[in-house]
Amino acid sequence: MGKQHKTTVKRSRRKQYLKRKKEQVKASLTRKVSAPAKKTAKKAAAKKVATKKTAAKKTAAKKAAVKKVAKKATKKVAAKKTAKKAAAKKAAPKKEAE
Repeated sequence: MGKQHKTTVKRSRRKQYLKRKKEQVKASLTRKVSAPAKKTAKKAAAKKVATKKTAAKKTAAKKAAVKKVAKKATKKVAAKKTAKKAAAKKAAPKKEAE
């Protein structure tokens, strides 16, 4: 029975220890957040503006790239169609006038 008692004591001590650690972490977070809240808010706002600008640039670049690819694809399709027509004309037998 001594061993079982030991484990229950260990578990309860561990629970208390973890509870103290959680409280410590919560307390340190509240101190950090409350003190420089204004400065971090300004920095966060500046970051948002910067990310929006870069995102706009990236989307504009992507749109331009998509347009270029689309133009190339339409040119290829048109070239294939004309090649098919030319091949069909060559392959078709000429009609003789009677």
